[in-house]
Amino acid sequence: MEQRPRPARATQTDLPRLVEGTRARGGLQVSAREEILERIRKATKDVVEKDPVKDVAVTWKYNQPTPLEDVLETFVENILDYKARITRTPATGTPGAIVAALKELGARTVVVPDGAPQAWVEAVSAAGMQVVRDEQLSHQQLNDIDAVLTGSAVSMAETGTICLDHAADQGRRALTLVPDRHVCVVRAESVVSDVPEAVHRLKEAVVAGRPVTWISGGSATSDIELSRVEGVHGPRQLYVVLEDG
Repeated sequence: MEQRPRPARATQTDLPRLVEGTRARGGLQVSAREEILERIRKATKDVVEKDPVKDVAVTWKYNQPTPLEDVLETFVENILDYKARITRTPATGTPGAIVAALKELGARTVVVPDGAPQAWVEAVSAAGMQVVRDEQLSHQQLNDIDAVLTGSAVSMAETGTICLDHAADQGRRALTLVPDRHVCVVRAESVVSDVPEAVHRLKEAVVAGRPVTWISGGSATSDIELSRVEGVHGPRQLYVVLEDG
């Protein structure tokens, strides 16, 4: 206790200086948020454009001059990495390579799209396998067929992915999703180096409203316990016939 009491000193605010410095305007208390926004408005009042950042020119050019052989080698490596099978053949050997692939997969019945090259169909039929034309077969009918044979639209070496745009030689989407085995013919000139280049080539199909199916190896899915299940979203076995030259 003080021995000599004196008049009390003026009280001081316990609030931070930022808040302490806030003054009432027009009789209304101004919040810190309004104060900050007001400062921002003053600092940017000379900015007249809504977005002062201009678009930056893209210098990337599609179809870079990567040697085709390097692209194909990378594609083959990545296909094998997916545990799929692949064989390279000249164009004249494509029918024979298709037959060999189907036999290796143990196929006895093969469904083909309406636009499949006649040489493929004749070779498969001559090898003693039953060729089934897709006339809007039901899912159950497709499930009872051993394999499907199709062409392809474009493939990516970087990811080992094959794209179908479901043109005449590829058929409708269900055709390549239901059967358990898929033999797919890929032309060497349709293999590109990376994803952007592949997307660029698929533009026409997308504009036309056709579906696009991306295939990276046989179908494989893992559940939350990491149990691997094959064949849920498409054929379990993929065999690529790379038509080179």
